[in-house]
Formats: sequence, C-alpha cells, structure tokens
Amino acid sequence: MFHRVWEVFNIGPNQVLKRPLLTTVLTKYQNPDSTLVARASQFPKYSTSTKAGWMPVSILTEPSVTTFRKHAYESSRPFIIASNSLRQTPAIKKWFLDRGDDSSWSSPNYEYLSQFSTALVSLEVTLLQSINDGGRAPKNFYRSEAPLSLFLEWTRQSQCHALERMYLAQASTANLPKALNDDLPVPEIVTQTGKGDIYGTNLWIGVPPTYTPLHRDPNPNLFVQLVGEKVVRLMEPSNGQRLYGEVQTSLGRIGLAKFRGEEMMKGEEHNLLEAQVWNKSSDKHDQTGYEAHLHSGDGLFIPLGWWHSVRGIGAGITGSVNWWFR
Repeated sequence: MFHRVWEVFNIGPNQVLKRPLLTTVLTKYQNPDSTLVARASQFPKYSTSTKAGWMPVSILTEPSVTTFRKHAYESSRPFIIASNSLRQTPAIKKWFLDRGDDSSWSSPNYEYLSQFSTALVSLEVTLLQSINDGGRAPKNFYRSEAPLSLFLEWTRQSQCHALERMYLAQASTANLPKALNDDLPVPEIVTQTGKGDIYGTNLWIGVPPTYTPLHRDPNPNLFVQLVGEKVVRLMEPSNGQRLYGEVQTSLGRIGLAKFRGEEMMKGEEHNLLEAQVWNKSSDKHDQTGYEAHLHSGDGLFIPLGWWHSVRGIGAGITGSVNWWFR
C-alpha cells in the first residue's frame, strides 16, 4: 500500500511550501543556505518523459545566488528553478486569466493588454499544409514586426485558423512600453550570478502547439514559464552538435545552427530535426539528453552551449520569458 508523502520547506518568513511526492521521501542534502536539490522524477509535475534516453532535469528549490552560481552556472548544468519569486512574477496575474476550473487553461487578459495595442512585437506566421497521414506540416514561414493588437485579435479567433499559426516569438522586451517591462522584473540570479550583463530579454506567447527547433544560444539562458505548459529537451554541447551535424550531413550540406532561421522552421531540415529530437527514442546513444516539463512559475536554466528544442503543449495560451545573461 502506497502512502502519500509530503515534503515541507521554508519559502520565506512564516511561510512554507508543501508538495506531494510520489511514493518516496526525497533523498536530499542541505547545503550552507538550506537549498534543496532533488531529481525531477521525484516531482512528477516537472517531467512526463518516458522515452529512452531523455532524463528528467534536476531541481533547485529556492536557490540563493551562491547556490545557483555553484551548482548551475559554474558547473554548466541545467536545472529547473522552483522559486516563489518566479511564481510571483507580476505578468503571470496581470497578462493572463485562468479559465474555469482548469488552472492550466488560460487566456490573455485582453482588457489589460489592449492598453498597449500599438506596441510593436515580433510575430512569426506559419502556413500549414495537409500531409498524407492526416497531419499538417509547415509550408511557408515568415517573420515580421506588427502591432500587439494584431496578435491579440488572432488569439481570439485562433480556432478558426486551422492552417495558419501565429506566434509572438523572440519578441524583445526592449520594444515594449515601460509598464509591461515593469511586469517582468529581472530575477536576482540573473543580475547577481555573473557579471550582471543582460544581453537580451524575449517574450514567447502563442496558442499550442508552438515549436522552437533544436539550437543553441550565444549566452546562458534563464527561461521562465509564465502561463500554460512547455516541454524542453536539452542536449549537452557535444551530443547536440553530433545530432545537428548528422542532420546536416543527410541534407548534403554543412550548416550553422542559426537561431530560428527560416530553413529550420519549414521543409526537410525542420522535419528531420523534429524527428530526431521528438519522434525517436535513443537508439544510438545511452543517453540522448534531458527533458523538463514546465508549468506557470517554473524556471529553467539552460547553460551556455547546450542544445535545446521547445514545444508548447496543452490548451489555452502558453507564455514565457527568457533572459540571456553573463
């Protein structure tokens, strides 16, 4: 007979966070600042992966800057960041509204966001085509800047656009009004871990399914899920480079992993990358990489040079923000 086990830890003055575990008490150690380090398999919320070769990402719970620097940043290891400060990011409550009893089903807060309807944002439009197995594949892809109002209106009618997808992707917050930037305070682990340099802050908002192909970033990355769900698969630099190189070789060319380049968003390269990362279990290597299943308020640290691909899943809206920093 299994018994529900609860793990309780402090998150602030006179506050505790209580989480149900599966059937085992966490194997943990206390470092000097009492931060819990655990495997994601012990927190079923964070990873649903059962595919061979994709291991769950470990978790840092309420890490101090010192702990984050030691275990994640300097060690170049990915971690899910379970932090009350991230869960309290103002944009989560101000930009989005829960719908009904299902807290994972959210929609944009049109009344609030419409105040900033003229703000220019980066939009990606993918036109789909039906394929033989009854599914859909990208046919045309283009990117442009447009008023936020255009995206908001599309989300209202997205179910009517079965062959058209619009994604507010890699939209720099530098172009947003101050009020919206104020809703996205920069986390302390971004400003104090390294030199304090922030190379870019970007928004990612769309109606699932959304997709970012396998690539690597030019800087360490803190990725925070604001609303909805995303699954991220990560590969160490050498494994990711090998897989990407195999795809390029099969296409008869040598390519660089240009971030969200058009060739990666449609056509044969798109299909091969997606198949290698998402549709195949590991049959060549003992360990392909890691997987994190993110919900509202979860953070994910992606070290410099680590390859990763992202899928937005579920219903409603999915929204994220990331900081590239050093």
